[in-house]
Amino acid sequence: MTEYDYDDLGLVAGLEIHQQLDTATKLFCNCPTELREPEEATREFTRYLHPTRSELGEIDDAALEESKVEREFTYLGYDTTCLVEEDDEPPAELDEEALQTVLEIAQLMEMEPVDQAQVMRKIVVDGSNTTGFQRSSLVATEGEIETSEGGVGIEDLMLEEESAKRVEETDEGVTYSLDRLGIPLVEIGTKPDIASPEQAREAAARIGMLLRSTGKVKRGLGTIRQDVNVSIAEGARVEIKGVQSLDDIDDIIRTEVGRQVALVEIGHELEAREAEIGETRDVTEVFVDTESGVIRGALEADGSVTAVPLYGFDGIVGREIAPDRRLGTELSDHAKRHGAGGIFHTDELPAYGVTEDEVAALKAAVGAGENDAVAIVAAETAVAESAIEAAAERAEFALEGVPEETRGANEDGTTRYLRPLPGAARMYPETDVPPVEPDPSAVPEPELLTEKVERYQNEYDLGEGLAEQVAYGKHMPLFESVVAEGVDPTLAATTLESTLTELRRDDVPVEELTDAHLEGGLVLVDDGEVPQEALEDLLTALAQEPDLTPEEAVEREDLGGVAEEEVREAVLEVVERNASQVEEEGMGAFSGLMGECMGALRGKADGDLVSQVLREEIEKLT
Repeated sequence: MTEYDYDDLGLVAGLEIHQQLDTATKLFCNCPTELREPEEATREFTRYLHPTRSELGEIDDAALEESKVEREFTYLGYDTTCLVEEDDEPPAELDEEALQTVLEIAQLMEMEPVDQAQVMRKIVVDGSNTTGFQRSSLVATEGEIETSEGGVGIEDLMLEEESAKRVEETDEGVTYSLDRLGIPLVEIGTKPDIASPEQAREAAARIGMLLRSTGKVKRGLGTIRQDVNVSIAEGARVEIKGVQSLDDIDDIIRTEVGRQVALVEIGHELEAREAEIGETRDVTEVFVDTESGVIRGALEADGSVTAVPLYGFDGIVGREIAPDRRLGTELSDHAKRHGAGGIFHTDELPAYGVTEDEVAALKAAVGAGENDAVAIVAAETAVAESAIEAAAERAEFALEGVPEETRGANEDGTTRYLRPLPGAARMYPETDVPPVEPDPSAVPEPELLTEKVERYQNEYDLGEGLAEQVAYGKHMPLFESVVAEGVDPTLAATTLESTLTELRRDDVPVEELTDAHLEGGLVLVDDGEVPQEALEDLLTALAQEPDLTPEEAVEREDLGGVAEEEVREAVLEVVERNASQVEEEGMGAFSGLMGECMGALRGKADGDLVSQVLREEIEKLT
């Protein structure tokens, strides 16, 4: 990947971090923040959504473009969702637990809470909210975090509801699951202070550490998302949505900088060529006898072929602007937003069954010459017409360089067009939820994860590696809870960070284990009711049958400890059976006999007790 002088290019970047909070209930109702599987749905319904005008009578550009694609949205409801998620009942007041958590986060970022938090409606018409908007509230402003390249300002801290989870998308519409809708979500927006890809990644890592320090954020895939805003001096602000992994942030920025550099160069070259975009038109007659499967399929379905001449674009539509992406890919993304499968263009033709004679006839039909290109769409007539207009509009932007827009992150580190940048017209007050006055004085400042690591070493005598694993791991809140109950810290730490990892490697479904399972198992061991050696068996049983309580699993699997008298009897039997070996080897026989003793006791006895008794019996014979 090409490295650039980011100072010379005038790189400016900012981050928006979206993190789900681990609260008991959702933001505007009492439903649990529990994720479900689509097959568990108990009901479904469909909706069509349309953009709403702001109080000034304006319609947001992004919402307007989204609404041009007529789609049906299907929603899956559960016994853990309610009428608030379905937009058939007004929302309740803002969840107090979520608000307190956000105020903790504000403290960690040295932010100033607002005097009054007013819930707003942010228009969203992609179907991810049944209401057609997302409820969002500004909680704090003006903070800062430190990076090795200098401070990064935090502009705002928002508390909002998570969107519905996309389950499936077809040509007809999208299916969403309501289990995720309404989970409290904190949005952290930085100022455009970031000047390099490395600083962006470091800033995101710092924010992530601060969030986890509260112990009140959800962990796992999809619970945190990063959006990145990127621009260079000759380019434009581009918002990249849905960067799932911290490791991808710097590569995403490098790729976007390269894309903008390429588009700026294309813009300069098109200006020198005096390029222009021609009128779109129907060119179906050119392809009446075509052997192209895609075009023939469209025509056989009574569709059309539409075209736009791109004067002066020869060789440029097919030019690479990012790995495996060309200017033609950008045009195709816009066409796809209007229901087309994509575009063909003359920089890549003849190909796909389109012949050289058809290319020549196509150029002649639209008045394109040797230095020109032509883009075409084959689809149902209305789709073909709107899709080619969208491609022509994107080509028009190429004359200027880089368009402002919202793009989606792809798994390969590239991005794709989603919609125009949203404007101020997408926000208006929520009248169903009263404002609240945050009280930061009642919120204790959380302990940083770096401070926890040091405390775990000093207070609990954990090694540095184990202390760091626990502090940064998803079970940190549970660790602190069980240790506060009196459970041995080393037992809790090794179980949560080592034992669970080993069980997972043995294909035990540890993801089925709840905090109640883990806490109950640790307490039983710490109280001496279950030997530590039986803890793996206990957790395995609970993972395989999560409906059991730890006590029920102990009884069913017969995992309870044995009395000291029974231990002594079992050890004595093993020693007498191996008397000759003991007389010959003395304590050298200990290791082998210890395994035999534990086997005889089926792992139900405390290892320290077995070891003590075995040593006593060996000494008697030597």
